[in-house]
Amino acid sequence: MRGLTKAEGRTGNLRTSSPLFLPANPDSCFAELSFLSFLFSSCYWISDCCRRLRNGNKEELLAGGVLVVGVLFLASLECGRCPEARSVSMANLVWDSGDGFPFMNASTFESFLGLYFVIYHCFSGFLQRSVQWTGPIGPHGTNETEAEESASSCDAPVVIANGGFSGLFPGSSLDAFSFALIASSTDTISWCDVRLTKDSIAVCLPNLKLDNCTDIASIYPQGKKDYPVNGALTQGWFSVDYTMKDLEKVTLTQGIFSRTFRFDFNSYPILSVEQVQKQVDGSPLWLNVQNDIFYSQHNLSMRSYILSLSKSVIVNYISSPEVGFLRSIVAGFQKSKTKLVFRFLGEDITEPSTNQTYGTLLKNLTFIKTFATGILVPKHYIWPVTADLYLESQATSIVSDAHKEGLEIYAGDFVNDIVIPYNYSYDPLAECISFIDNGEFSVDGFLTDFPVTPSEAIGCFSHLNKSSLDHGKPVILSHNGASGDYPDCTDLAYSKAVTDGADIIDCPVQVTQDGVLICMSSINLMDYTNAAQSIFRSRISNIPELQSTPGIFTFNLTLEEIQKNLKPSISNPNPDVDFKIVRNPRYKTAGNFMTLSDFLSFAKDKALSGILINIENAAFLIEKVGISVIDDVISALNDTGYTKPSALEVTIQSSDSSVLVKMKQQTKYRLMYRIDDTIQDAAASSIADIKKFADSVAVNKESIYPDTSYFIVNETNLINSLQKAGLQVFVYVLRNEFPSQPVDFFTDPYVEINTYVQGASVDGIITDYPASARAYKRNSCRNLGNNMPNYMKPVQVGGLKQLMIAPAQPPVLSPMPILEDSDVVEPPLPSVSPVNPSTPTPPNQGNASAPANQPSNSSILSPVSSMMIISVLVIIGSLLFF
Repeated sequence: MRGLTKAEGRTGNLRTSSPLFLPANPDSCFAELSFLSFLFSSCYWISDCCRRLRNGNKEELLAGGVLVVGVLFLASLECGRCPEARSVSMANLVWDSGDGFPFMNASTFESFLGLYFVIYHCFSGFLQRSVQWTGPIGPHGTNETEAEESASSCDAPVVIANGGFSGLFPGSSLDAFSFALIASSTDTISWCDVRLTKDSIAVCLPNLKLDNCTDIASIYPQGKKDYPVNGALTQGWFSVDYTMKDLEKVTLTQGIFSRTFRFDFNSYPILSVEQVQKQVDGSPLWLNVQNDIFYSQHNLSMRSYILSLSKSVIVNYISSPEVGFLRSIVAGFQKSKTKLVFRFLGEDITEPSTNQTYGTLLKNLTFIKTFATGILVPKHYIWPVTADLYLESQATSIVSDAHKEGLEIYAGDFVNDIVIPYNYSYDPLAECISFIDNGEFSVDGFLTDFPVTPSEAIGCFSHLNKSSLDHGKPVILSHNGASGDYPDCTDLAYSKAVTDGADIIDCPVQVTQDGVLICMSSINLMDYTNAAQSIFRSRISNIPELQSTPGIFTFNLTLEEIQKNLKPSISNPNPDVDFKIVRNPRYKTAGNFMTLSDFLSFAKDKALSGILINIENAAFLIEKVGISVIDDVISALNDTGYTKPSALEVTIQSSDSSVLVKMKQQTKYRLMYRIDDTIQDAAASSIADIKKFADSVAVNKESIYPDTSYFIVNETNLINSLQKAGLQVFVYVLRNEFPSQPVDFFTDPYVEINTYVQGASVDGIITDYPASARAYKRNSCRNLGNNMPNYMKPVQVGGLKQLMIAPAQPPVLSPMPILEDSDVVEPPLPSVSPVNPSTPTPPNQGNASAPANQPSNSSILSPVSSMMIISVLVIIGSLLFF
């Protein structure tokens, strides 16, 4: 849960103006007024410049510099030429009087002044997009809304909370409305779907069928009815069959089954519209009237209710997908500030009052303008999506078309806990940004179940300088490259990690049969390649020292065999069948494998602060395969110039302390110890041991914020213990997919990142999605201090749990262990010695030792190779003796 104090206001909606008025006529009676206006403007601009400088953005500094120099210069001219400016007309200021500058007369001064204002506005208009909402920049650098004479507002897009924070709480519940205003922008609009009861009381319910959003089926089990709704027979429980008194027994429930059910036990009552209006306490209110014709069929008048309500309650927005309803009330709101919005449903759905499809109505926005000030459309109307869930190559023109007609346009259907188009890499904030910061258009608002995400997008993440690259904290360390977008450790994954702004890219090294070091996320080729379906499936073996299940291991195949016969396979870390999460399916087998040498050469000239090489199974490879990975890694780094002072910083990572001990003895590289277990703290003795061989530690997420049943219950002391000892702490692995995050993070990867960075103070993050981490580091709200908006504050640990009644709270978390020195200390690595070749045992013949090898440059004999040699010997023997 976020902080309970409301932010003073949303960032991102700042605008400047030019109140200065200079009369063209020198003898104008407005001369004195113009001079006072000049002084006022100077003060205004200087204070505005201070704000720009305080924000620390480079573009703002440049515009601010132009502003300060110009204003101070002009002010000095003004003061120099007329010390009694209050009583003297600007037209009578004589420049050759000796009080001012003899080379500039009044006409020249006014020309210079006008030129300065043009220059200043060019700078501020072009450079201040990150703080000034004056419409999107068009493809040719023009302001699109101005170029098209748009009637839309220059204010920042609005956030509309669909039934409050309905992504978390039951929609339209007391806590949903309250939490939306606490956790999101302070001017978030509360959305209420209006339903009428049998006794004409208007209530807020997210669904026409009450059984989809309440427990009414258990309260009135005989109440199921069949009614025609817009021509389709619909079965369920409906508000028209119950009085408000009847509905007092009914409570709201979460209508989306994939979301948490635990808040349902809070027994939220159904709220009337008037109760919601009091609950939001003056915040903007949006009423959506979805089924006016249906209520009319039951002798209930939604029109009468809305018109009556508007006389006593301020309603900021009224929307409906029914043309007839909006046309029937438009006259009653002509002198009102209430905005009427026509809501588009699916293109092929027929609008009941005109008998035209919504797709047809979309082509006649001039008609819509006769009864509405804006339109609300599903987001795919703006960014169409292909059948395999990728964005079309271009957006439609609907936003600019609406603005040309003088209509505001709002986009709907924004939720964080569904699979969104793969172009967004499971990043819901990136999706929001594409609707307001794409270089061509901006919508006027978002309708969302998770209002925190568009609040972040609008207030902190839009119109940023995307070329800035800061290698400071938190350090962004890739996990197998950008493995959320491409198969692990491929050239595509590494290229995207660099493009996306990773500070450090990583290579987990494995060894091939011919002794080549290769970057692969697993020693088992069956994990992230198609080895199990390849011609090498006969090489499956059991090696209990490595894993409990059979596998085809990297040392079973030569580099050539891997590169020519295998394809990489993208990782899917959340194989939950309920969600069916897959990554970038068009590119699930794309990319090429990279050797360590390829990786080192690739990274050399990139905008990185360093590289990381992960070494695991070193003792096994020495004893069973006869290869010292440590020696080979050191040789590869030496051969590619990474020992030079100008080279990128090298970090060696391992969960085996003996690897890092040996590396510390032989090199000066930075060393990172990875703790695989989930722990709550580390004993002082174990930390002292780690300090002997490591500079930093990587810990998993749950070791910092343990969770039970997807709810955070507490924060451990681990980070504090490690950092007090002088160790940097990296957290792994942060992912964008919503099933990977506790409910407390609102299925928003930026809330998770922010909580680990601001709340836990980690030094770095290890992530499958470097682009999201880089966007976080660039956000304009990071240095706001006490002015930080609530949606950019770390979550309150255990805050959501406190909002549940006791029986609904998640189960108590089992005690987690403390890291002891016995968990850290490992025996020294053995020396490399020749190993006699042997053949691995197939999985149906019991366990066997690992396939052996000759010294490091020799080949490992696979089962097929052994059979070929035996066959050749048999043939030779036959020729010699028979």
